[in-house]
Amino acid sequence: MKRILIADCKQEISSFNPLPSHYENFLIRHGDGLYDQRGKNQELGGALAVFEARPDIEIVPTICARAGSAGLLSAEGWKKLSEEILAAIFAKLDGIDGIYVSLHGAMGADGELDPEGYLLEKLREHAGPGIPIVISLDLHGILTDRMLRQVDGFAIYRTYPHVDFADTGRRAAELLLKLMDGGVRPVAARVVIPALVRGDELITKTGCYGELLAECRRLEEEGRALAAGIMIGNPFTDVPELCSQVLILTDGDKASAEREAIRLAEEFWPLRFRMQGKLVPLDRAIAQARSIDGPVIFTDAADATSSGASGDSNAILAALRAAGYGKRVLAQIVDAPAAAAAHKAGVGATIEVTLGGSIDPARFPPMKVKAKVKLLSDGEAALETMKAPLSAGPTAVLTWDNVTVVVMSRSVSLFDRAMYYANGLDPTDFDLIVVKSPHTEFHMFDQWCARNFNIDAPGATSANLKSLGHTICARPIYPLDEGVDFAPRATIYEL
Repeated sequence: MKRILIADCKQEISSFNPLPSHYENFLIRHGDGLYDQRGKNQELGGALAVFEARPDIEIVPTICARAGSAGLLSAEGWKKLSEEILAAIFAKLDGIDGIYVSLHGAMGADGELDPEGYLLEKLREHAGPGIPIVISLDLHGILTDRMLRQVDGFAIYRTYPHVDFADTGRRAAELLLKLMDGGVRPVAARVVIPALVRGDELITKTGCYGELLAECRRLEEEGRALAAGIMIGNPFTDVPELCSQVLILTDGDKASAEREAIRLAEEFWPLRFRMQGKLVPLDRAIAQARSIDGPVIFTDAADATSSGASGDSNAILAALRAAGYGKRVLAQIVDAPAAAAAHKAGVGATIEVTLGGSIDPARFPPMKVKAKVKLLSDGEAALETMKAPLSAGPTAVLTWDNVTVVVMSRSVSLFDRAMYYANGLDPTDFDLIVVKSPHTEFHMFDQWCARNFNIDAPGATSANLKSLGHTICARPIYPLDEGVDFAPRATIYEL
């Protein structure tokens, strides 16, 4: 029997969210609790299907620690979390033949801006050089030099909006088994591209980014690469190695890895202009929405909780009120005090509260509302695609005039309709729906709406990247700086 240790650690942060995250933000499962992902569209679910199909493989589950996207993890939170993760893994390392770790790549902590690199470095120190380690990553992650020096292989998401969680885990598991079977000499080429990108061209089904990822898929499926990917980072995670990058892993073919990585980087660079968010001024969007028959979506990507924003933006609601917009509005917001007031008052009560700006009042001045408490819930739901749990804490549906708002106590990912559905609301019943995510799967909103406006609003995840104030990432980098030059050069890692 060959024994494979599995672990999972994920969080994506925005350095521009003023509210730090903490250890308590993480849902942590130990041991057999990792089997909760079995059969689900999650990385461990895909990997387990591969490992469990092999009678000669024994799985050693250790720890799964996941938190919703948020602000920088506190120093105390990181210390406690990292110690717990490493203790759980080290306790099971004896007799292990291979290791699979599911990561995100865009974590960040106070005092440790490369948490994944730290964990992998400590893991390699204890596991030794002979045990293959394979990781999986979100394409919005940053695969750092430090991380690459600890691992033997990687698998990277191929879709955005993300739907290939389990498939990525499957590819990582198959690669690990190949390495464990022996005879493979992994060599990686990495080309760092000084560009940050956002916008519709990143939708992999329709955009130019997807065309480049199709080349990565081809290289893998033709057997010319063990793994291939193009990571675009998370522009809101302001860390030293923030970038876009091409990664090619081959079986001993250094020249091919270098050639393909440089080729794809050369194809990516001219497309950086197209891969920027095209924002619509809020006042123009409201004016146009008045005259459109059928529902419209107001995409508030600047307050995208799945990218690490605070979720407490009331910018669109305040502008709709000021403009006298009269059609039916549906929105979501994170405001723990307002949710608590609603729960205290009870269903049917009318309450006077401030809404928004409970976390980031400098960006979002609190707005006074007199609202009816329509519904109360525990804020529990599950993502539509992944079926991963959401826990927004005490939640309320407040209504006033033509407006309905789901008010949550805690930030959760809002890249689907889960929190609307969980609180008895169908977005198709409304004329204007606020979506706090840069993109969603096509059928969720775009398939049935008349128009989707990508709103230019303030927030910790604004696609207006120059407005955010990066201070840590390497410069110059497009679009933060003018006249950025790029001559692709590959760094080779003989893993």
